[in-house]
This record gives sequence, structure tokens and C-alpha cells, in this order.
Amino acid sequence: MLEVRNLVAGYGKVKVLHALSLHVPKGQLVTLIGSNGAGKSTTLRAVSGMIRPDSGEIMLGGRNIAGMASHDITRLGMAHSPEGRRVFPTLSVSDNVLLGAFPRLTGARSKGDVKADFDRLIDLFPKLKDRKDQLAGTLSGGEQQMLAMARALMLNPEVLLLDEPSMGLAPKLVEEVFATISRLKAAKVTMLLVEQFAAAALDVADFGYVLENGRISSSGPAESLKNDPAVRAAYLGAAH
Repeated sequence: MLEVRNLVAGYGKVKVLHALSLHVPKGQLVTLIGSNGAGKSTTLRAVSGMIRPDSGEIMLGGRNIAGMASHDITRLGMAHSPEGRRVFPTLSVSDNVLLGAFPRLTGARSKGDVKADFDRLIDLFPKLKDRKDQLAGTLSGGEQQMLAMARALMLNPEVLLLDEPSMGLAPKLVEEVFATISRLKAAKVTMLLVEQFAAAALDVADFGYVLENGRISSSGPAESLKNDPAVRAAYLGAAH
């Protein structure tokens, strides 16, 4: 579904990613873990068109989208739930969710039943259902994270990119966010998850990649990575 080949990207003259390659099969959850500054968020920004790669291929459903604008990539079915959530604070929860369906409402993607999808997603995130008429800016951090995810899912995406969904959340809210990700996985939503909380990411993922200084240092089934001594020492801690 999503395949990245030899991706080189960064910011101006500073190259962050060096010949990075990864694969996200249809219906699977793949996670990218690594320390701060390793290039995890840069990977998602390059994949979704927020920054232009210097070289390499980004294949979405067999089409090379490297260098395309973000809005064109979105129309092809890639949704990005960004680091920091970035909800529209002065709009209601309902309006924020519906904005995710904008390409469907304008004919850029197949429309389908927008109302049914809205109702389904609101049911998936019960806290949003209770606050659907509330301004998004008044939500807690965890609720805003769920809102960002629901908004992305309203695209009916081929691939969902999740960037640090646990960032800044209390442990209880982290559990809720990952429980939701588990439900999406059970529904066969294709996902690429970037996450600093490596233990939680590997617990929910099918497959994982470890990123170090812009390069993939190891990869494998999530369960294998959890039991890899080097990964355990670097990212999971002695308790895991």
C-alpha cells in the first residue's frame, strides 16, 4: 500500500533522512520508533508532502507521490494526524471532524455516506460524542488528540499517518489513545505510527522499524523487536 524507497529529505542544506526505505502493507499497522531527533516526524512530513524530498520514491497504491503537494496527496487517500494535534480551536468538535471529509464533499474523493461515517467515528470516540457541540479549543489534550485522529479518518484514507499520538498526555490518556489505535487496527485501517513511547507502539504494531540518525538500523515483526536486546536496552528500558 505504502512503500518508501531510498528517501533523502531534510530542511534546506540539512539532510535528516538518508536513503530511508520502509513498507506498510494494506491493512497492517507499522510503527517507526527512535530517539528524539532521529527523523521520525520528518519521515511523515516527507511522505505526506509537507516537505519536498531531495530524492527517492514514495509509492502510494503503486503511484509515486514524491514531490507532490500535500493537498494532492490527500486526494489520493493519505491522511496525516500531525504531531501537536493542530485542531481548529474556534470551531466545534463536529466541524473539526467534518473538515476531514472536505475532499469527499468537493468531489476530489469518492463521497460515500459522510453522515454515516461521521456517526461511526463519533461512536468510536465516546468523549467526542459527549462534546460534539463544544469548541475544540476547550478540550483536554487527550480529547484533542482523539479529535485529530477522527478528523483524519473522515477522509476514508487508504493510509493513516499518526505522528506522536501520546505526546504530552497523562498515562491514563495514553492508554485510551492506544486502545483506540488497537480498535482501528482490528478494523484493518492501514497505519504508519511514529511514536516515542516505543513499548506501547510495539505492543500494538504488526511490524516495526528503528530509526537512528535518519537511517533504519533494524526492522522486523514487532514481537521480535520487543525481544531484541539492543532495542530493549535503547528504547524499552530494563523493565520491559
